[in-house]
Amino acid sequence: MPSTPTPTPSLCSSEDEEIEITTLSNTVDTNKSPVFDSTESSDLIDHEVFDQLVEMDDDDDDFSRSIILNYFDQAESTFGEMDKALKSKDLNKLSQLGHFLKGSSAAIGLIKVKASCEKLQHYGNLKDETGTKSISEELALRKIEPLLKGVKEEYKEAEDYLRRFYRERETSS
Repeated sequence: MPSTPTPTPSLCSSEDEEIEITTLSNTVDTNKSPVFDSTESSDLIDHEVFDQLVEMDDDDDDFSRSIILNYFDQAESTFGEMDKALKSKDLNKLSQLGHFLKGSSAAIGLIKVKASCEKLQHYGNLKDETGTKSISEELALRKIEPLLKGVKEEYKEAEDYLRRFYRERETSS
């Protein structure tokens, strides 16, 4: 028996415009095989979240593809803003940007990017990676620099995987 869809974090294409993603966690047919092989990317993609997004596609993949392409644009822009904030040592801005990208990444199921952005958010708030203990501004900045480099690599890995997924899906149609 289907229940009411549960809302997830929204993907924002700008500060003023939001695209709501609603998961159908209680209405998904769990007897169906996953949308794609989860063994290849189990530490990269939360397949439950991503599969639910893909299941919202009708006869083509325009809905999920547009969400993913919007996310790619948004992430690239956010990384540029993060670089500027790091250069100016604006920890508050880094925390805000980390929080923003964490939510967007979670909404499409990017596990690694979400986790790294959460750490970035904590460091920007002068907290350790768990968000429980205070740290100095100097330590936060020292931790953010390699973390930002790492999250960009995680993003690139996820982007490559998702672009390949849509290319393969397109050619199999």
